[in-house]
Amino acid sequence: QVQLVESGGGLVQPGGSLRLSCSASGSISSLYYMAWYRQAPGKQRELVARVSSGGITNYADSVKGRFTISIDNAKTTVDLQMNSLKPEDTAVYFCNAQLGPHFYWGQGTQVTVSS
Repeated sequence: QVQLVESGGGLVQPGGSLRLSCSASGSISSLYYMAWYRQAPGKQRELVARVSSGGITNYADSVKGRFTISIDNAKTTVDLQMNSLKPEDTAVYFCNAQLGPHFYWGQGTQVTVSS
């Protein structure tokens, strides 16, 4: 069994920065990718950024140039550096990973961007 645990959410003013971290524990093998999704109230969950085990990244258009996803050498921790945050970035952010044929989700961490 694999567990994903997120940390780093909180309240930040517009223009500020936050760093989210997600650590995977358990039977870690055959990692394909790790990713961050977000879900704002009344909206569908959407992909924010994804990084493959080989380090290839892709981002939602809305966060390109502001957010950076990275994965550690052990392939067990994925970080999301969020800069120039906007009120529309407010959402619950979820960590996601695919290992072999299985998909895993974290419980989510709240990010609120407000003055």
